[in-house]
Amino acid sequence: MQLNKEITALLHLVDDPDTEVFETVANRLLGYGKEIIPNLEQLWEATEDENVQYRIEHLIHRALFTELQQELAAWGKEELPSLFKGALLLAKYRYPDLNTQTFLKQLDQMRRNIWLELNSYLTPLEQINIVNSILYNYYKLQGHEITERDPNLFFINHTLESKQGNAFSIGVIYLALCELLDIPIFAVGLPRQFVIAFFDTQYSFLTPDTEPLQTIQFYIDPVNGMVYTQNDVEIYLKKIKAGHEEQFFQPLSNKAVIVRMLEEMALTYENTQQDDKSQEMYQLIAVLKEPQ
Repeated sequence: MQLNKEITALLHLVDDPDTEVFETVANRLLGYGKEIIPNLEQLWEATEDENVQYRIEHLIHRALFTELQQELAAWGKEELPSLFKGALLLAKYRYPDLNTQTFLKQLDQMRRNIWLELNSYLTPLEQINIVNSILYNYYKLQGHEITERDPNLFFINHTLESKQGNAFSIGVIYLALCELLDIPIFAVGLPRQFVIAFFDTQYSFLTPDTEPLQTIQFYIDPVNGMVYTQNDVEIYLKKIKAGHEEQFFQPLSNKAVIVRMLEEMALTYENTQQDDKSQEMYQLIAVLKEPQ
């Protein structure tokens, strides 16, 4: 952004010891949006005072976070928001300069590799075995339990680059690929777990005007691709005393998946004593839960 008299004056006041003055200056600078960031970066390089550098770093973060909130809000208002693109937006929280096209191309290459192995004669379980073979054997994705509470495992770019992820990051990749391949896999709302399921859609020829019936054939753990039956899930629900709620077995929308992902990220940051980041996760959740 080209310097003008106001920006120049504001930048000179960033080191003002009066916190009220600084907050006024900060709000005026942030009013310029992310375009002010190069000016702040130049100021940081010209500053030797560590306290002032910290102030500048915080301003840059606030500018980037405001932009992320706006992008996430726009994504959430789309008629059919892409799950993979939503996860890439979350990754920009940690990696603001993320080149999203790189990972979209990588996803398409993964899709091609799976598509080459599929055919119309395969059973649902055979289809999933192929997806699992490509993801966990060929690409060697390794899943970690959510209880490890490592924030990096949530970021989808980190998972694609390092091959390390958790149920959410690998699950998003799994779901995005199946959507591209027309395999009816959806996330479901089981408590305390992020699980995906293969849905079988049944149509009634006697009453064609009625809504088709969707039933779950089996469940998949994105951490390792392990397949579970309905009986396995019933035993799990009984174990945690969760009852048998209909909502547990309904497909989650892409926005609901991102909200659940943010909720777990917030808990992870709380667990690692990063309360400021945890609060920002809740702010992002609030953005997605705002009335459309």
